[in-house]
Amino acid sequence: MEQEEITKETKQTKKAPSFMKNVLILMFAQIMVKVLGLIYKLVITNIEGFGDAGLGYYSAGYQIYSVLLAISSLGIPGVVSKLVSERLAVDDKKGAQRIFRICMTFFVGIGAILSIGLFFGAEYIATAIFNVPDTKYVMQVLAPAIAFVSAAAVFRGYFVGQGDMKPTSYSQIIEQIFNCVLSITFVYALLGQETYIMAAGGNLSTTCAIILTFFYLVKYYKKNKLSVNRKQVSSDDGKKPLQLLKVILTISLPITFSSIVSVVSPLIDSSTVSRYIQIAFANAYPIKEELEAFAMSMTGILSKVDTLVNLPIAVNVAFSTAITPAISGFLAQKDYESASKRMTFSIFASLLIVLPCAAGLIALAQPIFNLIYPTASDGATVLMVFCIPMIFIALIQTINGGLHGLNKSYVPAIALLGAVIIKFVLNMILIKNPNIGIYGAGISSIAAQVFTFIVCASVLNKYIKLKFKFGRMIVAPIVSSVIMGVCVYFIHKGLNMVVGNAISTIIAIIAGAMIYGVAIIFTKVLKKEEMMMIPFGTKLYSLLRKLKIYQEPKHLAE
Repeated sequence: MEQEEITKETKQTKKAPSFMKNVLILMFAQIMVKVLGLIYKLVITNIEGFGDAGLGYYSAGYQIYSVLLAISSLGIPGVVSKLVSERLAVDDKKGAQRIFRICMTFFVGIGAILSIGLFFGAEYIATAIFNVPDTKYVMQVLAPAIAFVSAAAVFRGYFVGQGDMKPTSYSQIIEQIFNCVLSITFVYALLGQETYIMAAGGNLSTTCAIILTFFYLVKYYKKNKLSVNRKQVSSDDGKKPLQLLKVILTISLPITFSSIVSVVSPLIDSSTVSRYIQIAFANAYPIKEELEAFAMSMTGILSKVDTLVNLPIAVNVAFSTAITPAISGFLAQKDYESASKRMTFSIFASLLIVLPCAAGLIALAQPIFNLIYPTASDGATVLMVFCIPMIFIALIQTINGGLHGLNKSYVPAIALLGAVIIKFVLNMILIKNPNIGIYGAGISSIAAQVFTFIVCASVLNKYIKLKFKFGRMIVAPIVSSVIMGVCVYFIHKGLNMVVGNAISTIIAIIAGAMIYGVAIIFTKVLKKEEMMMIPFGTKLYSLLRKLKIYQEPKHLAE
């Protein structure tokens, strides 16, 4: 019995580095994309004549585009990679290539229809949803991108199914680099034009970047596509295209539904804020153009807030992505104990990541806005409110990764649908109240995300018993984060009088990271087993033992 436990522990130790390596790769890619996105949004927001209103036009049109994108492409890579890999596992290259062709034809066709629909329906959508007709220009320049994104998604899934991650990672980075450079270039080129025209120019860069990325994928495909022997017998030879398409849709529809629901929430904020802010402040802005501009400014503030809160969430998404195959693997081996440990650790790690980020953003909200949005620094208090749902979003991401591993993908979809209804109803009630206004979007987000968290966590715990130690895993990280937040607030306040906002904010952020790290170490939040799962954990634990901060348990030392 003792030997079995030792063998089991050794297997877990070997698996941990692999899991964390995948997490680190995903984190790096997400950080690269988000940082580049932050850079170009930061630059164009501070361009004269753009500001919060320009960002409002920019994000409002983009939200409609995101929903159509979710319909046409977000579920594609996973579906294509699954079906291609299944066929290649039995050396059925002919079948894999046929799946690729069917998916390319169908999904690009759907994408093309949605592109045409968005282009010609932009004016109606702009008026009916946002009550700001000029947002149509943003949607029209984005419309062609939908078909190209659909094609790119099929290419990415095709190569992932072969175990080749290069096209996915390279194309995403290439796309974001082009997007960053072209966004800044186009907005500067339109300097002096109407704000909505500048916003349309900024989004035109998205379409151009996607088309350029598409050509990279086509070139890669020509050099690396599967070599198929036409005489080879495939298990799909007797199946008609419609039969295979039915299989594809059976897998893709649940994923697509969840994707649509997840992107609807930001759209609800954009549409309800722009519409109900106009109702709330109609008396304060009797001129229609001024009222629309104010509504777009409020929408722009939400976009700035989303950009900042999405950085910690993007880092955390690595855990939600990596946990799905890990949990699936443990359950396939009927190793429920390891599944429980891995799930508990991943949720705990999400807390360790997101809590200090929330505390830091709350403590330094206005200094950060002054630093990165010097010409459009309104919205710091809105950011503080949105830091609370940010915590729950990160936890939900990780929990949903476990639910996908359990083949319970319908649970997040149902919970998200409920959350969207809650958010929509509360937004309608709260935002039209001039005493609440834009803060209503933050309050509704808190209610919606808490609801989703309770539903998803309850179902997960039913199938995988989470082994949380309340004091060590919840209270200690919260206390450490609060201490860090208070410290960085006073560090910035003291330095600001001497060296100014920019330097004091940067120093406060660096000091906050160090303070939080020290607090986590000295409160011994991480046990030895958990520390071994993080990058360089073995070396860190050895150092802490030499410093006599961590001690080896007596029964192990013997």
